[in-house]
Amino acid sequence: MNIEQIKQPFTDIFPGDLSDNPMQRNTPKVLFASAKPAGFDGPKLIAFNQTLSEEIGLGPYEEKDLDFLVGNNLPDNVKTYATAYAGHQFGNWAGQLGDGRAILAGEIINKHGKKTEIQWKGAGATPYSRHADGRAVLRSSVREYLMSEAMFHLGVPTTRALSLAFTGEDVVRDIMYSGNPQLEKGAVVVRTAESFLRFGHFELMSAQREYDTLQDLVDFTIDNYYREIKADGIQKYKEFFENICTRTADLMTEWFRVGFVHGVMNTDNMSVLGLTIDYGPYSMMDEYDLNFTPNTTDLPGRRYAFGKQGQISQWNLWQLANSLHPLIKDEKFLEDTLNHYGTYFWKAHDEMLCKKFGFDELRESDEEFFTNWQGLMQELQLDYTLFFNQLEKLNPESDMKSLFENVSYVILSDQRVRKLEDFAKKYEERLLSNTISRETSLLLMKQSNPKFTLRNYLLYECIEEINIGNTEMLEKLTRALENPYEELYPEYSVKRPAAYDDTAGCSTLSCSS
Repeated sequence: MNIEQIKQPFTDIFPGDLSDNPMQRNTPKVLFASAKPAGFDGPKLIAFNQTLSEEIGLGPYEEKDLDFLVGNNLPDNVKTYATAYAGHQFGNWAGQLGDGRAILAGEIINKHGKKTEIQWKGAGATPYSRHADGRAVLRSSVREYLMSEAMFHLGVPTTRALSLAFTGEDVVRDIMYSGNPQLEKGAVVVRTAESFLRFGHFELMSAQREYDTLQDLVDFTIDNYYREIKADGIQKYKEFFENICTRTADLMTEWFRVGFVHGVMNTDNMSVLGLTIDYGPYSMMDEYDLNFTPNTTDLPGRRYAFGKQGQISQWNLWQLANSLHPLIKDEKFLEDTLNHYGTYFWKAHDEMLCKKFGFDELRESDEEFFTNWQGLMQELQLDYTLFFNQLEKLNPESDMKSLFENVSYVILSDQRVRKLEDFAKKYEERLLSNTISRETSLLLMKQSNPKFTLRNYLLYECIEEINIGNTEMLEKLTRALENPYEELYPEYSVKRPAAYDDTAGCSTLSCSS
């Protein structure tokens, strides 16, 4: 790999703590601290994303590159660091946070001029580890590696994963915070993104009243990642905030389209580029439930439940607006932009649902249709992905029980079947009013509705297999997630088996990783 091409423009521009001191502490008035990976004696490569490596400019993998993929024996040009940021966690101000398990190698530019940041996750402690060890276990590393790639191939903006490797050491974790810690295999993921900048980076500088650095950070972000902004002065910062709002709303719409629930939508887990970032206790939707949260830490309040992701993203943007106010200095503009966010998001959301149902365009009457559909989905506990796959097969002769009984998590009684029949009648009536052909309608559905989503129970099984040295399922899941709009493996396109209903890691997860 072309590791010698990696540079660190961020650390060249912004104030940092260059002491190499790994002691966990506050680092006021800086945006980063130098941090060295721990180093591992017995690493072993599990998976490598060759396509991504070529795309970002690193080139092909060679055996000697394993050292780099776990942070060992780094060349002189790779000067590693961790960034400082702040955030609101579960609605409360948490103060300084930072890259506690992530260490950045820097940035590489490919032959087309595209910039990509590269970082290790799980390579050791940083000043921002908050009394933790900076390591990651195999369980969370597999989940991050596979799901970030799954989201990319689904067409959802996301960070990506370059490699997955064993570290050769064991890590102690209490998976459900139950007072029963156990040894688990350690692992490192190398992940990439155009930038890992979060809402929290801007919150930190604003909270510390480091307004010059805040302005430099915004200018840096615009110059590198928002080149479509051509304005100067305050107008530039207004357009910056408007763009973040649009990208965030578009991201939330994509999450709803594929049934993704993040689980920890703290402001420090929100990307200013509108990327899905930090794959912790996430889940793809099995049975449809607007109140579903995969994160045990989010119970009983369910702040980050599936149906609340739109409004929580708006709340997070309010916090970002407060942080940018010293530069924008226009409260009415910020309020108007945030109020418009809800209008924009719900319109985008409903237009997305139209495509999932194969409707030609969004009509006023569709709002009532969608509301009734949501009630049906929740009452009959219908599988979100599989419901739309079956809907593509619906015709006037369809037997509702036969069509949907294998995608429901409850028994379809006669009364429930009648409700399906009533829904099907209204759906057919809406399709008949389409101004597009049935063939075009079906094409819209097939482009919007994946055949395969990476469910938690599949990840659970895959992790168990890798733990005993078997990577066959990992390879199959990789092929499946790379082709989510095809059904390569019918055995993976089924609802969650009942045996996994209450298994930790299949329905709900903790933040322990």
